This record gives sequence, structure tokens and C-alpha cells, in this order.
Amino acid sequence: MKKIIYTLAIFAFTLASCTKDFEELNTNINEPVAVQPSLLLRQVIYDFGENMSYEGFVAGDLLAQHRTALDFNLFDRHDLKSPQLGGNPWEIFYTNLRDNEIILKQAQETTAYAVYEGPALILKAYMAAGLTDLFGDVPYFEAFNGIDGTVTPAYDLQEDIYLSENGILDNLDKGIAAINAYTSSIALEGDILYNGNLDSWILFANSLKIKYLIRISDKVDVANQLQTLFTEGNYIKNNSQNAIFDFTNTEPNSFRLSQLRVGDFNNFVLSETMEEILKELNDTRIETMFRPFSNSSSNEFNGLINGIDASSTSIALADYSLAGIIFREDSSTLDANFITAWETSFLLAEAAQKGLISTDAETLYNTGVAQAFEYWNTTLPTDYLTVNANFNDATKTPLEQIITQKWIASVINGYEGWIEYRRTGYPALKAISASLNNGVIPVRMPYPAEAASLNSENYAVADEATNGNSLDVKVWWNN
Repeated sequence: MKKIIYTLAIFAFTLASCTKDFEELNTNINEPVAVQPSLLLRQVIYDFGENMSYEGFVAGDLLAQHRTALDFNLFDRHDLKSPQLGGNPWEIFYTNLRDNEIILKQAQETTAYAVYEGPALILKAYMAAGLTDLFGDVPYFEAFNGIDGTVTPAYDLQEDIYLSENGILDNLDKGIAAINAYTSSIALEGDILYNGNLDSWILFANSLKIKYLIRISDKVDVANQLQTLFTEGNYIKNNSQNAIFDFTNTEPNSFRLSQLRVGDFNNFVLSETMEEILKELNDTRIETMFRPFSNSSSNEFNGLINGIDASSTSIALADYSLAGIIFREDSSTLDANFITAWETSFLLAEAAQKGLISTDAETLYNTGVAQAFEYWNTTLPTDYLTVNANFNDATKTPLEQIITQKWIASVINGYEGWIEYRRTGYPALKAISASLNNGVIPVRMPYPAEAASLNSENYAVADEATNGNSLDVKVWWNN
């Protein structure tokens, strides 16, 4: 109490001592009152990409069954409301969407910063899609206005977030339009995706449009839009155009698992699901993504079923395959992945297979596979596309082939492998060993506890719509 009284007394004295020069005298000339958009742009891209790559490794890959956790594995057992080493991306999305909104506002209000408007709109669409695809209905239209808005924003319907004005697809169109309308010579700085190349940002935006149109294609007729995008051809077509940034072997830009203690890294091993799929395909990427288990006498790989009960199951680490050296000893070839040529090729292959665009699905599939091997720095076996992963394999549907190849390549790409499984059912995932979700694979992320405590009235509406924040209630595009 004495401390509080003392603090208030100082505050009162300070107010009483104010002069007409107070603002000038109390401004630190060495500390800017607003962050330059170039610094914020770099921060948003790096922070989101780095955090979601880490989330991909420790959480997204568990849900997709690329890898599994030996301990601290409630999340792997599908208790998603108890994130441990990862699995709570809510704050990552909202922190970076908030900072990106500052860039957007600066660009729209200050002529000298106009070059940032297009990229900021594109990033807003990208991050908003990731957010709503995980959680469903979320605070969006009222959520990023800072002191000019509400601190208790409403939860917006996913359909509106995708389709309404200032939503995902609209912001991509507006982002492209802003770039095309930009005529000044001031360069885009802080851009660690494309080094300021605005034409590349348009490729990025159009690939995202393809992705999100496919994602909602079971709910909305998107054929004409997709055909136009494909015919115009102004999207990411090769790996040199990928929306990625490179990790390094040293801090501060190394992959986080390279720097964490070895015990954290060793907690994650090859999933039995991933092992079986890669071995069935004789897929040499297993040698890049994982390493032979220690007890192997002939460079063999061994995976563990997801979701063991660590308290009652004894596991010897030496019997299972750890992640490859690219995730630990040499992360210099590893990328934070926003979207790539291989993903775009697989998306278009799916569109062609479903008759949404007029072109040959097999050609796009083969291109996507080759690009994915190149992306993962692995030589494509000469017979891979004619024997092991043949598009026309009589035992699998073409859609299963397309999505399985996309799933393999999506390692550490946030939660993309799990999202695509939710959307398509491919590849077939296994029942986990000791489920904490009644044996059901979740189809959405739960809202975090802080969402209920900080915005209770609006949260109550979303809670009711998801049957008590259930993991088993599908999002709009998946219904």
C-alpha cells in the first residue's frame, strides 16, 4: 500500500510540475514514436514464418502423423486443449495480424509508405486464412483496429471471412490492385520473401487465390475464377518463385529445433504412418527428412504409432528414427514455407481432376512431384513417377495420389498436412495409440482458454456454435 501511495504521489507531483514544454522535454529523440514499416514487415514475415515452422515440427506434424512425440505428448494424443511443447498458434496469428495492420494503416495514410499496401493486404489474407482454417469462426473484422476499435471483437463466420468485403479473397484482389497501381520509385524494404520484387508478390497472391478457391470449392462454385487464374498463368510455377525464406546454421535465423536442447529434439521421431507411406512408395525423401534408427544395422528407418501413453509405455529412443540432420545439425537448406510451386501444381492438378479447369491433371501432378523432390533437395528416382507413385495406379484414386504427395512435402509447413487431411480424407491416417478424444481425429483446433476469459460474451456465441469448443465440429468449408 505504501508503494502505491508513493507512486501516486510522484505521479501527482509530475502533473503539477508540467510546463508548456512537457511534450518536447519528455520525448526521447533517439526512440521513434512509430516503427518504420520496413522493420515491421521483416518482423511479421520472420516471426510468423519461424513460429509456424516450429509449430509445424512440434504440433502440425503430429496431427498430420508425419512424426510422433515420445513424451510431453498430450497434444499427440489429441488433447489439443493442453498444448505442451507447441500447439497454441492463436497468439502467433493475432500478434502478427495486429502488427501487419499497423503496416497497412501506415501505407494507406502516408504516401511515402504506399508501396507496403499490397504486400500487407496479401499477408493479411494469408494469415487470416491460416487462422480460420484451424479454428473456424474467429474474431476478424473488428479484431485488429487497436485503440480505434473494440477490445472485445465479435466472432465472425468463416464464410464471411473468406467471401465478404475486406475478407481473404477480397484482400488478395485489393493487394494485387494496390501493387499494379503503385507508380512511385520508393522501394519495398524489409521484404525477406522477395527482396522487394513486387511482381513476385503478385505471383504469391495468385497462388494463394488458387489455394483458397480450392479450399472452399465444395461450398462455392469457383470454376470460372480458377480457369481464369490458370489461363493467365501469373502464379508461382517454379521453385525459384517460392514464397519462402531460408533458415541459417547460426542464431538468430536458424531453425529453432537446431538451438533447443537435444532432449527436446529427441522427443520427436518418425511416425508409423509416415514410415509406411514413404516405404510403400520407395520414397528417398525418407533419407532427407529422417535418419536411420540407432539400433539399425543396415540404415533402416522405423516409425512409432502416434499418441502412446508415455506413462505406461516403455520406449527406447534408439529403436526409432529421429528427424534428419536438416532439422538440427544443418538447417541451412531448410525454409520457412508460405507457399511453393509444388503446392500450386498439386492444387491445379486437383482442380483439373475435378473438372474445375481444363488441362491435364497427370502432367500437373508429375510436375508437382518433381518440384517437391527438388524443394527437399532429394534426387527424384527415375522410376518414381512410372512405378511407385504412378498417377494412374489402379489401387488408388488420382485425388489420393495428389493429396498424398502434397501431404509428404508439407512437413513442418504449419498445420497444412492436417488441414488437407481434414478437407479430403487423404492420406488415411491411423487411429492413435491412446486417444484422449474418444478415438476421433480432431477436425478443428480449440479456442484457447484466454479467448474465453478476455472476451467472454462473444466467446459464448462461438462456444455454443462449436458444441462447447469441441474438436469434432467441422469448419464451414468442411461441412
